[in-house]
Amino acid sequence: MIYLDYQATTPLAPEARAAMLRWLDGDGDTFANPSSTHKAGRAAAAAVEVARDQVAALLPKGGRVFFTSGATEALNWALLRGAELMPGGVAGLSIEHAASLQCLERLHATVLPVDGNGVALPPDAALIPENGIVATMLVNNEVGTVQPVADFADAAHAKNSLLLCDAVQGYGRVAIPEGADLIAISAHKLHGPKGIGALWIRDGIDLPPLMFGGAQEQGMRSGTVSPALCAGFGAAAALAAERLDADAAHVERLWSLAREMLPEWTVNGAVDARYHGNFNIRREGVNGLRLMSDARNVAFSLGSACGSGSGKVSHVLRAMGVSEADARASIRLGWGRYTSEQELRDGLTAIKDAARLQGVN
Repeated sequence: MIYLDYQATTPLAPEARAAMLRWLDGDGDTFANPSSTHKAGRAAAAAVEVARDQVAALLPKGGRVFFTSGATEALNWALLRGAELMPGGVAGLSIEHAASLQCLERLHATVLPVDGNGVALPPDAALIPENGIVATMLVNNEVGTVQPVADFADAAHAKNSLLLCDAVQGYGRVAIPEGADLIAISAHKLHGPKGIGALWIRDGIDLPPLMFGGAQEQGMRSGTVSPALCAGFGAAAALAAERLDADAAHVERLWSLAREMLPEWTVNGAVDARYHGNFNIRREGVNGLRLMSDARNVAFSLGSACGSGSGKVSHVLRAMGVSEADARASIRLGWGRYTSEQELRDGLTAIKDAARLQGVN
């Protein structure tokens, strides 16, 4: 299997796995509850705090990381509890991930449009709520476009509103602009384990707690914290910081190779204002769903993993003005640190061969 679906999830880094194993093996004192006050519990708690610092190192200064079960929980927390704190209304981009979008719909949010390249239009003060929340993702999960987060932060702050940034696809890869008040991230998009994410909350923001029942996460999210998951997340973040330039250069080489091998395909979304580990493309005459079946030894997708089985056309492509026919002729390829150039060549060759079976040369 050639894996080209890095937006859905990334392979676990060996360093992250090694960091987790100590807290999974159950030897000695490594299975203790980090809320316990005995020596073993304090050791587990210390491991959690080391991981918190490692995760925070890739985020702005002046805030606090709270571990969650993933970015979906973090986004729900920020929006649903945030709307209690800031009741003036909510606005968010039309291309937000479903984890944000469904919260926005529940909150009757104002929809902020994007252009045909999948980049948000400049902030319109008339659409920005007063004393509310504005949700602007950093990197779109379907087409990889980088959004002008700083501009929306300025527009939100001008009206005494908070800026929530879904940084899941950009964390550790794309610089997070200053100005965000709440930032949601996920470990498994950064070669960490599944089942853990975090919400970064800027100092001075009194976001209501997510859950009650204990004092975990400074009383903000009750429930026993997993030292193993935290350690894996922390190790993945530390490795991303160490390999930032090398990973970026590798992604650029793969992007150039893909453009060279598939020149007849149209790139969906901006080419420059984009994370180049995301290659969302279309070709007239191609049926994306059939292509996935015919190129079955290559793992790629039609769009967001959480919605790919619904049969619905991508809401992101439709928000960009892409026709339904072109949307159904689109596929999303993603690569990163552990994708070799030969793997990408072989994968793209298989996709080209599968397209020929549909009469597309």
